[in-house]
Amino acid sequence: MTRVFLSSQCSCCLLLWPVFGRNRPEGKVLETVGVFEALKQHGKYGTGQLFLHSVFGYRGIVLFPWHARIYDRDIIPPMSDSKPEPPGSHRSKEVKGKTHTYYQVLIDTRDCPHISQRSQTEAVTFLANHDDSRALYAIPGLDYVSHEDILPYNSTEQVPIQHELFERFLMFNPDKTPPFSARDTLKAWQEKNHPWLELSDVHRETTENIRVTVIPFYMGMRDAQNSHVYWWRYCIRLENMGSEVVQLRERHWRIFSLSGTLETVRGRGVVGREPVLSKEQPAFQYSSHVSLQAPSGHMWGTFRIERTDGSHFDVRIPPFSLESNKDDKAPPAGYTF
Repeated sequence: MTRVFLSSQCSCCLLLWPVFGRNRPEGKVLETVGVFEALKQHGKYGTGQLFLHSVFGYRGIVLFPWHARIYDRDIIPPMSDSKPEPPGSHRSKEVKGKTHTYYQVLIDTRDCPHISQRSQTEAVTFLANHDDSRALYAIPGLDYVSHEDILPYNSTEQVPIQHELFERFLMFNPDKTPPFSARDTLKAWQEKNHPWLELSDVHRETTENIRVTVIPFYMGMRDAQNSHVYWWRYCIRLENMGSEVVQLRERHWRIFSLSGTLETVRGRGVVGREPVLSKEQPAFQYSSHVSLQAPSGHMWGTFRIERTDGSHFDVRIPPFSLESNKDDKAPPAGYTF
């Protein structure tokens, strides 16, 4: 777990960081990383903004923003606009999207080992650029972050974030605020990979203090055995909004394809893990993939959650659409230039 320390010696809190490893100077356990800035209540953070993730605690830097539509099933519509819902309904027809800002960010590689048990650091994937439709290419240390997850700070370092793409994408510019500007390579990469990077819809629902957030991404289409196969990835975040310690034990998915098929998937945990959600580590984030032999479909389901006394309850996964892009092109091979 990444630990964060704040200094109270001045009105602008210092961001202090533990120093790990054998090369640590004798007696030194903390180093100054930067100075926290005021949160932006209005507007958005720009390219080059340094931040601390408020939930997962890693250091990062903003590459560029996305405007997403959040479909929040925790917000009940006015009685005048709603109709009685049948048992088990997800109120999907009643949910209206609200525009919200998310950011494409780089994660500091020094922090990746300390968040690996709570969040995947290779959540962004592409279809590999060859005939094997199941081959995936992962970009390490690239994440999507909601506006409220950002704790902004500034630093006097010219290379404050360690990531192999940092100096390819950004340059130090002391006359700017923040003092990092996008290189042409970042602009070209964003434009080239826009169809597979763009975040458009976010779905959220809370059951018994466990909030599930789902973000689907279309990855492209491939030919396989004389048929078209469409691929999506989906990122899921589980958050324990209460004080009770719980553990994810099982997943139960229902996957509907426009071709008319309905598939049921059950299994232990998620991505080989059964994460514990507690006050100390309240969230877990992962990504996975799904393919359909149709250009669109839907997914929904439940997570089986276990309490410390051995009892269980099911947490709803909000239903979300799987939609393909109209202008489907060959997916990128990666981030080479």
